[in-house]
Amino acid sequence: MVDIAERPTRPAVPAAAPPAAPAAAAPALPGRLLGLGGRVLHRSAALLALAAVWETAPRAGLVDRVFLPPLSEVLVAWWALLTSGQLADHVQASLTRSLTGLGLAVLIAIPLGLLIGWYRPLADLLSPLLEVFRNTAALALLPVFVLILGLGETSKIALVLYACSWPILLNTIAGVKGVDPLLVRSARSMGLDHLRLFQKVILPAAVPTVFTGVRLAGAYSILVLVAAEMVGAKAGLGYLVNYAQYNFAIPDMYAGIITISAIGLVVNQLLVTVERRFSTWRVDVTA
Repeated sequence: MVDIAERPTRPAVPAAAPPAAPAAAAPALPGRLLGLGGRVLHRSAALLALAAVWETAPRAGLVDRVFLPPLSEVLVAWWALLTSGQLADHVQASLTRSLTGLGLAVLIAIPLGLLIGWYRPLADLLSPLLEVFRNTAALALLPVFVLILGLGETSKIALVLYACSWPILLNTIAGVKGVDPLLVRSARSMGLDHLRLFQKVILPAAVPTVFTGVRLAGAYSILVLVAAEMVGAKAGLGYLVNYAQYNFAIPDMYAGIITISAIGLVVNQLLVTVERRFSTWRVDVTA
């Protein structure tokens, strides 16, 4: 017999050591922050260079500082306008007019562009009329709007509506006509009716081109309105720039111009965000 005490015992398996934390986990957050800061610095390098040139050129005597004051003086004037409440009043007046005209243009031009782009008989009927009006500058019609609608808010909103409608309308038509015919035939072969075809195929494929027109219209809504406010207005950024120029308040004039540029950038970024929301199916292949 074999004694139980003499039986070979199984060697004990050593307990597994807990996995060590990766060494790169600690500096991951600082590395991401550093990379984000580098990207922000890279994208803002041109603006920082422009600000440096703007500040140093008048002080060095390269340009007359009476007509182009240093950037620091312009920022002081901008802050004075902001704290006094004047800038907020002018911004509110301009944004109300421009956003109202832009919103009406979106509501009118996109459905009309979808119809014209989809139904060829309607496109053939309206093409000559579209060609005439698309080549007529909005500011050239400003006296007409003033004569018909007066100097009040209606003429300014109508002018913005006219200027914003054409880029939205033309890009919507191009977006609908640019849909891949193979996608349309495939959708029809699956039994989709016209409504489902528009919802599942036409609209998603046309969204990028439509939003290109909306972004252009967003820029036009500010630029055209500023020009209109220089002619007949008692408030608005265009009025502020024109009034400051007449009274030789040059820093205030540049403060208004900077505000107009900042509003244009903000509106463009908002439209880009909305476009990404409606274009989640797209794949970005850029590095």
